[in-house]
Amino acid sequence: MAQVSEQLAGDHAALDEILKQLQTALRDSNIEVAHVKLDLFWARLAVHIRAEHLHLFPAVLSNLENEAIVTELREDHDFFMGQLALAIQIMRELSTLPDRLIVPEGLDNVKKIVLEVEQRLVKHNELEESTIYRSTSMRLNPEEQAQLATRITMELRKHPPRFTLSTW
Repeated sequence: MAQVSEQLAGDHAALDEILKQLQTALRDSNIEVAHVKLDLFWARLAVHIRAEHLHLFPAVLSNLENEAIVTELREDHDFFMGQLALAIQIMRELSTLPDRLIVPEGLDNVKKIVLEVEQRLVKHNELEESTIYRSTSMRLNPEEQAQLATRITMELRKHPPRFTLSTW
């Protein structure tokens, strides 16, 4: 089984790929594909965050240094989910309009939100990968690491029923 850091960093890479597909759809003004990709990105990120909150963070909160970092990461998570919820709301509204009535400002707002999320996510992922993910191998014994990896794997496999395994 992959180490916790490899699992979660791999999930970061998968999320990055979905984000690239979303940005391409937004650049092409393809509302339908952008809506689908935004929904998938939001859901996958939420599942990733849930795995960290339920399993990773409690496992590494044994020292004050990690506590401060985890607080910052949780603030980022709140930002991501709030901004993406707003982008989803705008996309839902745009998706209900006939093509001729779509206001470019609505799509521009979604693009701006996605860009802000991406910029903050890059720094966030670097911080997670260089500190919290690494601390699991330093702070947990091999058995604890394996148990944590199993719990995270199970959490990452959970997905909303609106997604099939092939789209997830």
